[in-house]
Amino acid sequence: MHRFLFLAAMLLSLPALAVVPTLRAPEDVRALLESHLEIGDVADQPAEVAFARRMQREVEKLLATEGYFSPRVSLRRDGDELFLEVDPGARALIGSVHIDINGAVDAVRRQELVDGWKLKVGQPFRQADWDEAKDALLAGLLAVDHAGARLQETSAEVDPEALRVDLLLVAEAGPRYRFGELQISGLQRYPPELVARFNRSVKPGDAYREDQLLALQAALQSTPYFSSVSVALQRSDADRASAAANDGWVRAPVLVQVRERAPYQITLGAGYSTNTGARVEAGYRSSDFLGRAWQLQTGVRIEQLRQSGFADVFFPPDEQQRRDGVGTVIEHSDIENLDIERFAVGVMRVQKLGSIEQQLGINWQNERQAPEGAAATTNRALTAQAGWTWRHAVDPLDPAEGLSLQFQIGGGSKHLLSDQSFVRTYLRYSQGVPLGARDALLFRGELGVTFAESSQGIPQDFLFRTGGSNSVRGYSYLSLGVPQGSAIVGGRYLATLSGEYTHWLTPTWGAAVFVDAGNAVDDLQEMSLAVGYGVGARWRSPAGPLGIDVAYGQRDGSLRLDFSLAIPF
Repeated sequence: MHRFLFLAAMLLSLPALAVVPTLRAPEDVRALLESHLEIGDVADQPAEVAFARRMQREVEKLLATEGYFSPRVSLRRDGDELFLEVDPGARALIGSVHIDINGAVDAVRRQELVDGWKLKVGQPFRQADWDEAKDALLAGLLAVDHAGARLQETSAEVDPEALRVDLLLVAEAGPRYRFGELQISGLQRYPPELVARFNRSVKPGDAYREDQLLALQAALQSTPYFSSVSVALQRSDADRASAAANDGWVRAPVLVQVRERAPYQITLGAGYSTNTGARVEAGYRSSDFLGRAWQLQTGVRIEQLRQSGFADVFFPPDEQQRRDGVGTVIEHSDIENLDIERFAVGVMRVQKLGSIEQQLGINWQNERQAPEGAAATTNRALTAQAGWTWRHAVDPLDPAEGLSLQFQIGGGSKHLLSDQSFVRTYLRYSQGVPLGARDALLFRGELGVTFAESSQGIPQDFLFRTGGSNSVRGYSYLSLGVPQGSAIVGGRYLATLSGEYTHWLTPTWGAAVFVDAGNAVDDLQEMSLAVGYGVGARWRSPAGPLGIDVAYGQRDGSLRLDFSLAIPF
């Protein structure tokens, strides 16, 4: 009996089991509360009181950011369960908006800023929307003319009983600015003229535009010369007095601060492609070749089916933003029993014309081709070439949404160091069409015609073969062309079509189905498209989507695995 009384006394002295309260709140605020409230264990009555007080403070603060200023918070026990019940109450609405913009702001511009205010009367009040609206108006002032604009006063007066929030914003535009001269710092290896060559947007005397400063910064950052770039307008406290004496305008210098990149770089790499097999490669780059800010790019690539070495030199852009270059390449390949030895030299000019990239060039090449089972020949050609590429893409690394068009034309003449007179034309089309957040279509097409009496005497670069990854899947690389002996050589006509549907199972992994068709022939009447179709996996890598495809070539009746993967080291 004494032992039983002792155990009962021990049980009565144990603390109550800790309980984790369950949150009960309407759907429109539950996610906010669950994300930010720390609901821990409640062990006893004093802890329950402290928890209720803490929840009252934290819930009121959280819900105020969403426009709920009179919530009711209670802690209710039901048996062994504890419930945190939240009634947010009615949401406050914007009752009035008063905006003052002080300074020499154009009347039309002022009205545009006021009309563009994002938080209108009658909308629910949210702290995030209020902050975004203030930032947007200030950004609008800073973007055009007024580089020193600031918010002088902001307030959101809350009337909880009337469920009303009155907004006040006073902005000080400050002086209007014009671009002055560039003041460049950080240059050691390169002359200031190099920066000026890449300056397409900031001209002394022009009215200040923030996007033009950013464009100059991006242009310099994209060059191989600089590792970091900062571009800003130099403002001072004396600008207001200077503006008063100059019709409200201030001419301010543009500060360009750069850090030069190491001028030399060596790269090594290895990889494998189902087109040309395993490969190793090495490259060397100099951004100050011969001490003249010329860009030298040279390297070698050794693949199972093709080996090549190249050297290119590119010069800084001129006043019209044209970039010239010279280069040479030597290459050997043995693909589909066609052995080719090629040597070429050329000059080229690249220029951006709005959203179109234009390439012009002159090229001379000597090619020895030896088809297995047929006579070897040597073909020479001096060609003039031109190409235009237009791209419109939300993300250049993601083909799910965007459009690309490429057109090339070039040719040579028997009267100018070519073995055959010809004109080569080529058109490539690619378009991604999104179908919601997880689905997309991709279409590709190619058309090529080489106008000539025959393909004899024309180097393979100016004829067409197709098949393989990124072409007609289900067929070996460059296996669709003109039979010659036991080899496949290029023809004068090319046509390919491709359609692909991708469904993304996760943000990084997807599955695809596709149909490809195409061929290259030397007689247009013999054009018969080879069809391939299959399924594949997609991975969104940092370098863009990579794919592994299993394709069935209907003409050959065989399955083929297509993928490409490179590993730099």
